[in-house]
Amino acid sequence: MAPSIRDLQLTQVNGSSRSDDDMEDVRLLDSYDQSGDNLMRIEEGMSRIHVRVTGMTCAACSNSVEGALKAVNGVVKASVALLQNKADVVYDPNLVKEEDIKNAIEDAGFEAEILTEPSTSGQKSHGTLMGQFTIGGMTCAACVNSVEGILRDLPGVRKAVVALATSLGEVEYDPTRISKEDIVNAIEDAGFEGSFVQSSEQDKIVLGVTGVFIELDVHILEGILSNFKGVRQFCFDRISGELEVLFDPELVNSRSIVEGIEAGSDGKFKLRVMNPYARMTSRDVEETANMFQLFTSSLFLSIPVFLIQVICPYIPLLDALILWRCGPFLMGDWLKWVLVSVVQFVIGKRFYIAAGRALRNGSTNMDVLVALGTSASYFYSVGALLYGALTGFWSRTYFETSSMLITFVLLGKYLESLAKGKTSDAIKKLIELAPATALLVVKDKGGKCIGEREIDALLIQPGDTLKVLPGAKLPADGIVVWGTSYVNESMITGEAKPVPKEIDSSVIGGTINLNGALHIKATKVGSDAVLSQIISLVETAQMSKAPIQKFADFVASIFVPTVVALSLLTFFGWYIGGVAGAYPERWLPANGNYFVFALMFAISVVVIACPCALGLATPTAIMVATGVGANNGVLIKGGDALERAQKVKYVIFDKTGTLTQGKATVTTAQVFSGMDRGEFLTLVASAEASSEHPLARAIVEYARHYHFLEDQDTVSNITGWLLDVSDFSALPGRGVQCFIEGKRVLVGNRKLLTENGITIPTHVESFLVELEESAKTGILVALDDNLIGVLGVADPLKRESAVVVEGLMKMGVRPVMVTGDNLRTARAVAKEVGIQDVMAEVMPAGKADAVRSFQRDRSIVAMVGDGINDSPALAAADIGMAIGAGTDIAIEAADYVLMRNNLEDVITAIDLSRRTFARIRLNYVFAMAYNIVAIPIAAGAFFPALGIMLPPWAAGACMALSSVSVVCSSLLLRRYKKPRLTTILEITVE
Repeated sequence: MAPSIRDLQLTQVNGSSRSDDDMEDVRLLDSYDQSGDNLMRIEEGMSRIHVRVTGMTCAACSNSVEGALKAVNGVVKASVALLQNKADVVYDPNLVKEEDIKNAIEDAGFEAEILTEPSTSGQKSHGTLMGQFTIGGMTCAACVNSVEGILRDLPGVRKAVVALATSLGEVEYDPTRISKEDIVNAIEDAGFEGSFVQSSEQDKIVLGVTGVFIELDVHILEGILSNFKGVRQFCFDRISGELEVLFDPELVNSRSIVEGIEAGSDGKFKLRVMNPYARMTSRDVEETANMFQLFTSSLFLSIPVFLIQVICPYIPLLDALILWRCGPFLMGDWLKWVLVSVVQFVIGKRFYIAAGRALRNGSTNMDVLVALGTSASYFYSVGALLYGALTGFWSRTYFETSSMLITFVLLGKYLESLAKGKTSDAIKKLIELAPATALLVVKDKGGKCIGEREIDALLIQPGDTLKVLPGAKLPADGIVVWGTSYVNESMITGEAKPVPKEIDSSVIGGTINLNGALHIKATKVGSDAVLSQIISLVETAQMSKAPIQKFADFVASIFVPTVVALSLLTFFGWYIGGVAGAYPERWLPANGNYFVFALMFAISVVVIACPCALGLATPTAIMVATGVGANNGVLIKGGDALERAQKVKYVIFDKTGTLTQGKATVTTAQVFSGMDRGEFLTLVASAEASSEHPLARAIVEYARHYHFLEDQDTVSNITGWLLDVSDFSALPGRGVQCFIEGKRVLVGNRKLLTENGITIPTHVESFLVELEESAKTGILVALDDNLIGVLGVADPLKRESAVVVEGLMKMGVRPVMVTGDNLRTARAVAKEVGIQDVMAEVMPAGKADAVRSFQRDRSIVAMVGDGINDSPALAAADIGMAIGAGTDIAIEAADYVLMRNNLEDVITAIDLSRRTFARIRLNYVFAMAYNIVAIPIAAGAFFPALGIMLPPWAAGACMALSSVSVVCSSLLLRRYKKPRLTTILEITVE
């Protein structure tokens, strides 16, 4: 994986020569691969990484970092480049991990970030895969920390992120060093449930197979696959009916495999492609159903225990039954013991298993607390019964405490799973947009249509021609090759207005064809399709962790040991105080003693304190926010982006295509020589026809219409009227140059003409100034060193630009405009939209520097852009916001994607971020305040003065509700409504 563009630095080069003194502290990392005694060499079995180091200011800093790295056991070589802010490290992966290298730099007082580029070894370098795994059995942030630590320590694993709210883990790993089966085994060895979902491999397919009933069927299936050319490996699971096939995409494709298996079995086997997202959804439903079953079973067995303890003594017949002595115990004691034992060790075994694996991994979690609390009350009750049978002194038992506690915990987990399921509604809705089937147009060898047949939509291949009927969903991204219609794209773009489609129009998979039949040629399928990319973006954002979550992870890591210590202090405090006579004996329960009295307080402390609420406070809010954003046309790439966006101080707008419509039109054509206007326009259009610049296209279009060629659709169809051009060259930031009929033609700005020694007359300069002050761009045309005319080009503003700028200022955000246009035009456009800060005549490479100039006072800066030339600035900004109609490169570099191409979504993005983090802070208040208040009550701090005592079963109910309250608090974000500009601007609509 290549390093992200966010880590690149643009350096201005002022000359080709440089003194030795200037080069003294500059070390070029790229030179280390060259041969030489003093250069970095990679030996057999060694690995190499680049680390971005922030905070170095001088050579002493780089020496300090270098020394810290070389002191790490396992680091073979280390070199630090001060100006590049990078460290190059060669290390032994068997002795040291990447995380250890990062920690060494941070321990030295600097910030470190491992660049996600493939590490180089003495052997052939292989790319990494990003795999997704389900992880069952996690209950709190401590479990997440434990699993992440285990995964990161595996050889070949570069990065691992685990999300509690989704029960998913994303692992970046080297398939040559570790397999996905090894990762699943590591998860299961740690005591959790693990299964593989999907990876970034493009040569694997998972199929559901029906028709396999007996062993002979399995052999037939295996025989077909074994003889299939291009199939590398396959695995069939008879229990689930899933077939996983690994194949060579250069020899065979997924559709050929499906068709080959069905044909080879004479139609006996029927196959369907398993959608990985749908598989995850079914697992979520299964987990919720399982939790409900456990809860109802526990409740069914706990109710009789509660009735025996509370209700039966008041009903004579039942009271006589439970007081009937059967052997050494009463019948009531036997019944409670048997029923609670089932709850404790059958239904509640999951808590013992989870607690055991946590302790085995050197961590503690909520399950440890539940296991401790329930075990204490259960085994005390058993001990009290046996002690009574031996001595005749019968004390009160607390079996109901154990059973009710487990019941309430399971209720909380069930409600929590229901609530967490609601947070992933956005993913489910996006999955539902994808059609299940498609009509494939079948052609003969000559390309003639001979029919059509229905195929699985997941088997569509690039280049397929697909028929889309009115009212049907488009099955893939593609180009219309036949027919006309209107398409509803609101589910993707948010725009309700139907979009007309004709031949050569692009279409998006998942949108709805409204009235006419269409034939489309599939261009992007699978993970390359727009819908898949949106799902991937939302899912990745939900997996991400905001920096604020580090606080919760730290608290969770020390929470359980602290609670256990408080519980022991509570027990010894009450017990020793009672023995010493610090409180009266009348406080004790009937048939109780100081030991039991103290034990109940201690159990309540253990049970009521739960780190689950802390662990869920951030991820659930981020999950809901990313889903809400997607529903409103704002795709958020991660929790860290959300956290930064709430603090935005400056929003920098690109002008062309962002504040303006990006559809330049020629408004003025002024000839300053004796040349005919038509001849002038033909000359200029001929020069600009080879350029890709939007202004060039506008000029050619204007000339075409001037010559009454409105019936032509594209420039390529009208080249017959253009003049022959030679030696064409585009000059970035200036214009174009070419030769027509042996004469040099220059079309561009003042700089282009000045550099070529052409003087601009005063009257032409005045005309230019007039154009620029009216927010138009002036384009000068010169023929053989003589200025012959000027074109005025205008790019209309988007209708919402001015109100969005005003709305941002009302929100306390300062808007800035950056453009490569001249200063007069820039100021005129800025005045129209209400922006005061303008940076004009900025070259594309300089936009990133413009962004950095606003970051100098540590302000959070957002950049809004749409083009390739905006990508460095989007990456340099704290928050990059790409207009959805922009280029793929711009979208890749951004943190937010505004799908609707509407600037109002800039306000939505910032407002949603602020609302989300206000909710996260509220969640932390709920979680922390709950424990701060509840633990003293459970410990009996208010019992001496107010007589308030919280029984353990009630403590269990409170603990269960704490997590549910935090998740429900996050779910309130689903009610988010994007801000109305009339409200922000305080406009009263009558």
